[in-house]
Amino acid sequence: MKSVFRASDEEAPEVAAPATLMETLADTIGATPQVDDVVEGTITAIGRSAVYIDLVPFGTGIIYGREFMNARDVLRKASVGDVISAKVVAIGEHEDGYIELSLKEARQALIWTEAERLVKEGSVLSLEVKDANKGGLILEWQGITGFLPASQLSHEHYPRVQDGDKEKIFSELKHLAGQFISVVAITADAKEQKLIFSEKRTKKGDAAVRTGTYAVGDVHTGEVTGVVDFGIFVKLEEGIEGLVHISEIDWGLVDDTRSRYKVGDVIRVKVIDVKNNKISLSIKQLQQNPWTLVAAKYKKGDKVSGVVIKHNTHGALVSIEEGIAGLVHVSEFASEEALRAALPLGASAQFEITLFVPKEHRMTLAFTPTTK
Repeated sequence: MKSVFRASDEEAPEVAAPATLMETLADTIGATPQVDDVVEGTITAIGRSAVYIDLVPFGTGIIYGREFMNARDVLRKASVGDVISAKVVAIGEHEDGYIELSLKEARQALIWTEAERLVKEGSVLSLEVKDANKGGLILEWQGITGFLPASQLSHEHYPRVQDGDKEKIFSELKHLAGQFISVVAITADAKEQKLIFSEKRTKKGDAAVRTGTYAVGDVHTGEVTGVVDFGIFVKLEEGIEGLVHISEIDWGLVDDTRSRYKVGDVIRVKVIDVKNNKISLSIKQLQQNPWTLVAAKYKKGDKVSGVVIKHNTHGALVSIEEGIAGLVHVSEFASEEALRAALPLGASAQFEITLFVPKEHRMTLAFTPTTK
């Protein structure tokens, strides 16, 4: 009598459920390629108008039509058995079921991936300036046109145009065409086809060390390298500049920076702030603050004489003495036009002090017209 061996339930091998088998297979194979994915495969055949690529285990890819023409220079050097990368441009649309591929788009995708890496790593590149426009410089990297905004130029190349004329700035930028400059990529957006560079960030590390040698309160002699509406740029040493904001030029009103300074002037400045590798400077803080000198001289209710030096939407600014000015508010008049008629620029008149806070550099005045 034959003996029959029957495994107990505990000894019976486990059989995976169908769903588990499918999941295991999917994990082994990998995700099915989708449109815009870059895939890799082996060339199995090269025809007159198409190249076939084995995309194991997903099927066969094909480069044909316009994509074949776009890649013909590369494909002339290709041979059966070569492994190449291509971008999926269509799935399920080819009449024979091939996955449609593009070599040109794959190259572009790989270049943009490389550009994104450059942004992350901050790699410094030396690129030729191809052209300029009114906003900055046109560069080229790996066949992609990039842009270097004027605001991202180093102090060395930033156009110092005294009157801010855009045509003059454009002319200065054009002079950089053909030059090679060191830049880093700061934005790489494949969807927007946007590649932005910066020159001044290549010097960030060096500048950080050097600006660290400047402390608040230091007094330096520097050269004016730029005069703009909002202030003046002063070179403290090669590659290091600071800004004297218009409000730090003088204790009195400064309407026109260009009437005070010009490029090449050598001046003394005081460091008042160092932040984010930027140095803020002051000229007026090297002078006696006139508000401290008059703190005991005036008080609310005093009658004073003054000269109208500026109009703005709030009223008229009146100079009482050098560096000390008070505001006559427009609300004292029927309209802004009435204020300007009564207090034209340059007019001398009598006023009453209605508010005086020297610590805050604040003074308000009331117009007291003389009666005949």
